[in-house]
Amino acid sequence: MAGKTNSRRPGERFHEETKYTPQTLGGHTLDWNNQPSPFKDHPQALGVVALPDPGAKGTANLWEQLYRRRSRRTYEVHTSLDLETLSALLWATQGVTARYEQTLFRTAPSAGGLYPVETYLSVRLVEGLQPGMYHFRPHHFDLELLRKGDVSRMVAQAALGQHIGAEAQVTFIWSAVVRRSMWKYRQRAYRYIYIDVGHIAQNLYLAGEALGLGVCAVGAFFDDLVNELIGVDGREEFAIYLDTVGRIAGEP
Repeated sequence: MAGKTNSRRPGERFHEETKYTPQTLGGHTLDWNNQPSPFKDHPQALGVVALPDPGAKGTANLWEQLYRRRSRRTYEVHTSLDLETLSALLWATQGVTARYEQTLFRTAPSAGGLYPVETYLSVRLVEGLQPGMYHFRPHHFDLELLRKGDVSRMVAQAALGQHIGAEAQVTFIWSAVVRRSMWKYRQRAYRYIYIDVGHIAQNLYLAGEALGLGVCAVGAFFDDLVNELIGVDGREEFAIYLDTVGRIAGEP
């Protein structure tokens, strides 16, 4: 049996070895004294930018946005986003909507309310923000500046040379702090992390449509290059998904 298991390809092994069965569910208790923090802060950040109130951006009908939703890859490279719009996008993806004890509920669901997904931004052209790499903190609703300077071309290179990474006004980069989920779900956590980020990405798509912006998800990238760009180790925390956002070419 061991030989048969080892002969499977990695994706097949992942699916098989993270299955739930009556035999694998027993014997696990939660160690509440060692639950990982649901939030991440960078004490050595180069600065912190408070985000404006996202408010209620427009009156777009959800059903219309679902019908219109597309991956849009052509952007007005010389037109900027304003900070209020970026704030609305961030709130749509992981904004805090309620609190229960120490849990801050968000606009997107998360398995067990553990929220293992972190948001980084490669900012190229946003009014009120200098170009650079930022980290979003939903518990403070602000941005930490991690790296100064436009890194959009490096993002494009890391995304297998896809030019949209260099042309978008901003690229969302999502990572997973895997221990937050493994604390409860063990190896099954990996499945839930990818489901979680899918919820978040769809919120960005729909918010982008409502605001007249182009959004395109990117799953093909050199993992280690993206991990290096956002400053994570690739083991305890690692990049899992990207989304480019920009003004759609040919539209106001």
